[in-house]
Amino acid sequence: MLKITVVDSNKSTQIVNVLERAMVIGKDRQCQLKLDGWRVNKEHARVFTTDSGLFIQDLGQFHATYVNGSRIQQHGPLMSTDEIGIGAYTIKVEQVHASQTAQLPEVQVPSLHVQPTSMPTTNAMIATALPALTVFHGWRRRIHEQLLETIDLRRRDILSMEDAELRIETEKLIREIIEKDKAKAKAQQDKPSSVNKERRKHVRVINQRDYEKLVNDVLSEAVGLGPLEALLKDDTITEIMVNRFDEIFLERKGRLEQHETTFTSDRAVLGVIERIVAPLGRRIDESSPMVDARLKDGSRVNAVIPPLAIKGPTLTIRKFSQKTLTTQNLIAYGSISEAMGTFMQICVLHRKNVIISGGTGSGKTTLLNVLSNFIPDNERIITIEDAAELKLTHPNLVSLEARPANAEGRGQIAIRDLVKNALRMRPDRIVVGECRGGEALDMLQAMNTGHEGSLTTLHANNARDALARLETLVLMAGMDLPLTAIREQIASAVDIIIQQARLTDGQRVVTSISEITGMESGKIQLQELLRFEPLKRNEQGRIQGRFTGCDVIPHFYEALREAGLPQDHAIFHKSAHESQSNMADIKGAA
Repeated sequence: MLKITVVDSNKSTQIVNVLERAMVIGKDRQCQLKLDGWRVNKEHARVFTTDSGLFIQDLGQFHATYVNGSRIQQHGPLMSTDEIGIGAYTIKVEQVHASQTAQLPEVQVPSLHVQPTSMPTTNAMIATALPALTVFHGWRRRIHEQLLETIDLRRRDILSMEDAELRIETEKLIREIIEKDKAKAKAQQDKPSSVNKERRKHVRVINQRDYEKLVNDVLSEAVGLGPLEALLKDDTITEIMVNRFDEIFLERKGRLEQHETTFTSDRAVLGVIERIVAPLGRRIDESSPMVDARLKDGSRVNAVIPPLAIKGPTLTIRKFSQKTLTTQNLIAYGSISEAMGTFMQICVLHRKNVIISGGTGSGKTTLLNVLSNFIPDNERIITIEDAAELKLTHPNLVSLEARPANAEGRGQIAIRDLVKNALRMRPDRIVVGECRGGEALDMLQAMNTGHEGSLTTLHANNARDALARLETLVLMAGMDLPLTAIREQIASAVDIIIQQARLTDGQRVVTSISEITGMESGKIQLQELLRFEPLKRNEQGRIQGRFTGCDVIPHFYEALREAGLPQDHAIFHKSAHESQSNMADIKGAA
């Protein structure tokens, strides 16, 4: 007989006796142990008996199975003290003889309608780490749970407390809890039969670990951003992705990697999300399970919670670069050539309307920021963004930011509204962080009505696709315009398209610079001026290539020559470019 002890998130305990030597745990009615909850699979795990003892096997669906905080595929033999984590439940399984306990019918554990208070912690990446590391994560989880039980932070007037005061009070409680746990652990350690030798060894390892690290980890998760705080301070990291509480990925030097740090539970991730969005007047709950926000340093944040996020609350942070980049930085990183840098500066200084095109994370916003800083200081600039990221230092600068709807669905101010309003603010140039809707029409009209030299970005894979997407965005404005009229508007308004790309090895490169020369037979005419040509991969797998001209001179260079401002034509010749390699990433790219 199997004796199963089930503890739900309310800390209520039920004992279930199963007569079979094997059983399946899940939410399906055919399971011997039926659990309810959105984090429980239909058939979640299987417990079975062998000559060596009890084993548990994860049945490999959406949500994982944990033993003592470690994610498992199969684990055994199980001890009576082992804690199995499934959804919001903690389960212990023990094999007993039928004579040792009264035979009880199989029991269905009732569904839970409260927020889980505990979940296992260690992710698959570190599941095979030393047992001491697993125990350390377990300590952190238990101390965090005890902290929430000791002081219900949600009932306190946190908004009236200074951050320093809140941290001091919380840290004091954490230290008290740790000392009590240490004393209790030592008392158990001194009892020979209380725990086995292996577990006593782990208790000693934990007691010798860095005391301050444990305090800081729990403190940062309780009142700060938890493990994200250290990652946000790392300048080599450009993006942080929390897939679930125990799966944290990050982008470093253009490449994704999984980080060993974790949150203690889904509840901890939700707490961090709430601390991010609450000061901004936003909310996130089951009725509004998605939110965009930003951190104090300007980093963009997107959060999605259940029921939309199946694996648990998810968080994506695109870090805001604290360093203002220049073309010299981009040349040093291998993202552009000197000829490209020179030409882009000429385009901005001589008031050419520029669109930066590229995929997500290709570096469009970074390049837009670099080009915007070429604008002379004596011009009035209006910047319009969804989330403020541009770092301009011009004296006559107005920065506008779109506003989402409030909790009642009112008060939204879209980018298009801001573009329309900017036209009444006497701008010399308008810089729009990204065109993604009907504001594209207003932007084209602004470029055609005395606001030359304006800049914006949009998502597209190449220059020709950028024109097609621009046509689509104009149609989204709701104006019943014929396609020919839209194309004529684009051809007369846009001068230069800069194509940015993130290569397969993570490098961010300007792959093409093209000029729009007009309309012919109802089609917008493009001519490529400069481009990047990939050649090969080196031993480290990095793509090597060269920047080259296309033997085409921009049309507007003739107008500059007639105005007494001749420019160097040599940068557009293929022979003027040399092979460039060993390129690096654009740091802080958007």
